[in-house]
Amino acid sequence: MEIKKIQDGEFAGKKVLVRADFNVAIVDGKIQERFKLEACKETVEFLASQAGTKIALASHLGRPDGKENFDFSLTQLIGELEKILGKKIVFAENCIGKDVAEFLESLKPEEILLLENVRFHAGEESNEEEFSKSLAENFEVYVNDAFSVCHRDQASVTGVTKFLPSYGGFWLQKEIENLDKVLKSPEFPATAIIGGAKIETKLPLIKLFESIYTNILVGGKIANEAIDQSLQFSSKVILPLDFAQDRLDIGEKTVQLFKEIIAQSKVIVWNGPLGKFEQPPFDSSTREILAAVVDSGAYTLIGGGESVQVLEENNLMDKVSFVSTGGGAMLEYLSGNAMPGLEALSLEKS
Repeated sequence: MEIKKIQDGEFAGKKVLVRADFNVAIVDGKIQERFKLEACKETVEFLASQAGTKIALASHLGRPDGKENFDFSLTQLIGELEKILGKKIVFAENCIGKDVAEFLESLKPEEILLLENVRFHAGEESNEEEFSKSLAENFEVYVNDAFSVCHRDQASVTGVTKFLPSYGGFWLQKEIENLDKVLKSPEFPATAIIGGAKIETKLPLIKLFESIYTNILVGGKIANEAIDQSLQFSSKVILPLDFAQDRLDIGEKTVQLFKEIIAQSKVIVWNGPLGKFEQPPFDSSTREILAAVVDSGAYTLIGGGESVQVLEENNLMDKVSFVSTGGGAMLEYLSGNAMPGLEALSLEKS
């Protein structure tokens, strides 16, 4: 699918609403996924370089169920965003209304407006037309740079595109380009590593890769579910040979086999941890396999919160060819399912 791209738009002198992905884990006031905040930087710099643009950033954070809740306020991101973007952040306590309009009017060239959590309004997740219209009315152009929510049909993703000229940002374009690369033109041997939970959501992806890849290495809770349900696969799909305690992680024989396959691979796609990652020592296989992936020399694409967390913790982000911000969105795109956020930007709609 061809989408309208930010480099083809006119933004000088305009008020621009940018949908970013700032849905990050925050523990004791510390942001755990700085990478997500950095993803919008190129788009913001491009827009800011055009004379007279006024930029507002919109995002959700967590699941506040359509109600104001400081635990999910984007005020917690201001300091880190200022460091990353090199701009002063002006904060609006809402994402709609006259206050937003006034902030935009008084915005200085070195400032960017950060809107409050769009999910403080129930109309966001229900894609209510009136809320979408209210979100759009203070702006002249919309840019979506949040691939990770493009599988959602929500107001700040699809609803606003009915009221504003809309484009895909640079990060969104990179996600599509890299996912297409591993999906449509992989080098061989090509290996997919699929972990995590919910076999019903991962099974379509396993089946897809089974039809085009050399090896599919399966771990995590979905491996247990596949075994317990006696699911049948071709010889390409490799389930664990052994497990750690109570099947909470894959075992040493499986780790060794996976490492041997990874070492021979030219392309590796990974989504989901191989054990109960959040409970040591059942994170050990994920960390060991990650080290093997980094050392493989293969083109590597990794997505999913836990995998990205390990990369950040061990300063390995630049050792991977591409890190996707999307967990669910990555699964949906690779599985060939509908992506409402991308369809809303389609050139065919022009």
